[in-house]
Amino acid sequence: MTIPARVGIPPNAGGDAINNSPLAWQADTLAAFNRLYGTLWSRGVLDHSAKEVARLRNARTTNCVFCKNVRFAGAVAEGLDEGRVELIRDDFQNSALSDRDKLILRYTDLFLHNPGAIDESLKSRMKETFTDAQIVELTAALALFTGFSRIAVSLGGMPDELPRMELPTPE
Repeated sequence: MTIPARVGIPPNAGGDAINNSPLAWQADTLAAFNRLYGTLWSRGVLDHSAKEVARLRNARTTNCVFCKNVRFAGAVAEGLDEGRVELIRDDFQNSALSDRDKLILRYTDLFLHNPGAIDESLKSRMKETFTDAQIVELTAALALFTGFSRIAVSLGGMPDELPRMELPTPE
């Protein structure tokens, strides 16, 4: 069942889920987003799996049906499996996730809900685990993930359910 979009889809929209959405009304902005998103994923310094953990946590936070059901091939190739994805839940601190994944999720939650609460202790732990460039990339990724998923959710038009999809990593 498809939910009607709160904003219509332009007649010249593309064929995939993102380009065939209300975002297509801002074609230049959408093209710029796609370029930036591809650069972030394919030319970054942070592993795909780490970005995917943060992206999926954001998807659960914003309840973006598309984002929750997509898995990027690069992250899957690096070992992201559905068992690990299932642990990206509210009680992740008590899960079998690695300390690195838990750190990413803690940082992600604070970024999404209360960025001012990212204290010196968390900053120190991040710097022990990631390079400065990786922290900047993760933070920029989170800004893109949350911004564009919130746009998609607020504009509507996504189905209630989607199957799990493995998509090529954006380039």
